[in-house]
Amino acid sequence: MADVLASPPKTSPSEPGPRHADPAGTVHEGEGPVRRDFLKLAAGSFAAVGVGVLAWPFIHSMNPSADVLALSSTDVELAPIAEGQAITVMWRGKPVFVRHRTAKEIQEARSVNVGELRDPAPDSARVKPGKDQWLIVIGVCTHLGCVPLGQKPTDPRGDYDGWFCPCHGSHYDTAGRVRRGPAPLNLALPTYAFTSDTRVRIG
Repeated sequence: MADVLASPPKTSPSEPGPRHADPAGTVHEGEGPVRRDFLKLAAGSFAAVGVGVLAWPFIHSMNPSADVLALSSTDVELAPIAEGQAITVMWRGKPVFVRHRTAKEIQEARSVNVGELRDPAPDSARVKPGKDQWLIVIGVCTHLGCVPLGQKPTDPRGDYDGWFCPCHGSHYDTAGRVRRGPAPLNLALPTYAFTSDTRVRIG
């Protein structure tokens, strides 16, 4: 009688995977799915790292450049500015007026009836406590963005001894408040702080 070759028994899906032994004789079961999961996890990790490496130059390019960061603040030496004089410095691309006010100019600014102003603000709110002589404002007319006159001794300062915008005739007083003309608001105040008695940092 011919020998009948028996086919290997079939395993059902519920039965454990194949068993094999390593050279040391240790038996391992069902390593196939575990190995596949590890390979998938490793591949995903490498892909995430690759995306990060490729995206970093683009992200870094959106950070402010060194010259932009340098313009974020400006230090001004006050000692050379005599009483009654004013200088203009640039901050973030805008002119900033720094005026060393006289006692007369301070008195003029304080004596104004705030309730009559178009953009009401007392003089004390326009300067730092104990530094009333220093008025620091952004030198841009609040009407259409012109630069008012009044920084040079020969410039017209308008009817209120502050600044005058020749473009449309806005007048500002010695606290930088609008008093006449089409400008709707006072000259804006930049962020600034005195770092010493003779130095101020704008920005």
